[in-house]
Amino acid sequence: MHQCWALDDSVARACAAPDNVLFLTCHDLGQHLGCYGQTTVTSPALDAFAASGVRFARSFCTAPQCSPSRASLHTGLYPHSAGVLGLAHHPYGWRLDPKVPHTAQLLRAAGYSTTLVGMQHLIEGGSAHELGYERVLPVQPAYEEADAALALLRDFSQTQTQTQSQTHTESQPDRPFYLEVGFEEPHRPYDFGGAQPDTSRGVAVPPYLPDAPESREDLAAFQGAIRQMDAGVGRILAGLDDLGLSQTTCVIFATDHGAAMPRAKCTLYDPGIQVALLWRWPSRGLSGGRVLDGLVSNVDVTPTLLEGLGVSGPEQFQGRSLWAALRPSQGGVGVGVGVGVGVGESSTSVRSEIYAEKTFHTYYEPMRAIRTERYKLILNFEVSTAVDVPSDVRQSPIYPLMRASFDQVRAPIELYDLQTDPWEHHNLADEPDLRSTLRELRQHLLDWMQRTGDPLLSGPVASPYYSDALARLRGQPLS
Repeated sequence: MHQCWALDDSVARACAAPDNVLFLTCHDLGQHLGCYGQTTVTSPALDAFAASGVRFARSFCTAPQCSPSRASLHTGLYPHSAGVLGLAHHPYGWRLDPKVPHTAQLLRAAGYSTTLVGMQHLIEGGSAHELGYERVLPVQPAYEEADAALALLRDFSQTQTQTQSQTHTESQPDRPFYLEVGFEEPHRPYDFGGAQPDTSRGVAVPPYLPDAPESREDLAAFQGAIRQMDAGVGRILAGLDDLGLSQTTCVIFATDHGAAMPRAKCTLYDPGIQVALLWRWPSRGLSGGRVLDGLVSNVDVTPTLLEGLGVSGPEQFQGRSLWAALRPSQGGVGVGVGVGVGVGESSTSVRSEIYAEKTFHTYYEPMRAIRTERYKLILNFEVSTAVDVPSDVRQSPIYPLMRASFDQVRAPIELYDLQTDPWEHHNLADEPDLRSTLRELRQHLLDWMQRTGDPLLSGPVASPYYSDALARLRGQPLS
């Protein structure tokens, strides 16, 4: 049941009266919300949520693809350690390692009721119960997910109210809830669920895309899908308020990776790995519209959540808890200063560097990256085109405008100065003045790969399809 980290009074309170958890996720959003400065995006619910909670200004994912990033978000491990090096749906065959506990499994073991509404993308849909969910409601789109979530919240509220009015016994425990809602929006196609393009506030074209009619058309459709997702979030949060559950419910909103645009999704450039991350937890002081500026990674989310709840976690977490920095008395997450290129521990920062990876999306494309305050190093392990454009992004009318530049040969190593080149267009890997910077970043990247047992250090990685191909060749049963 509920186990406590003997840390402080707030955790002791968590042990006495466990709070609920509402975990909201969506696809392919990046940081395209009004609260992140995207003034043409209609996202009133999430903007209000950020204004009443905590917003991580510089939050990154561990991988620019759906399943690997979600593996880190829900396990506290990097994708290569969680067993999810590519997509988890047919025919690609990746899945969360059965030995690696998901957030739902950890909280279920701690006495929580665990429910999934919508998508999870870590295991084939029919097997979602294996991740620790007691109930799975695979409904979509956002308005149907909101309906299902609201019905569940009403049930949870009624059950908890009845339990609190009765004598607690072993046969009648007070069970908090873990409710995860996974929105498909704003994944392509952007008209999913009837979403319509949104130009009500205009359209702003980010600098990594060409300022052309095709870009504005595609971004308007993207904004419409965001508006539909935001409306679903708003209904759920309003229901939480109406039922009197907001004060004692930890609410997390996260996306998996950057927008499904050329030079974003499936790349290790910032538009591919920078993500929205919002928290609100009034009973623990996570409120008031604070903005935390330090570098954080989504591999840190589950360790942070468990510490805040006072729930024991596995020893093998590779992410680090942000809890001490999140609490208002700690002053928030500062900007790392570090030394040299800014790698290493700093007394003013939770992280002075983040790591990101890609091994497979729909095909093999291994690369690893380290990002500090100022620099990013990307190491490419195979020859490929300059920029990978996944099949869904090839649907974009923007893609033909950029294809010629993407079809160049990719450099084996990429180094960018993010202060002078925030959109990562000028590779400085061959600059003599940056040799020491390159050497230091390369060593830290190698150290991280060794520390986390990255299989690329032992050679090329085969996909699950490879073992099936061998079985077919030998006339053996498929795995």
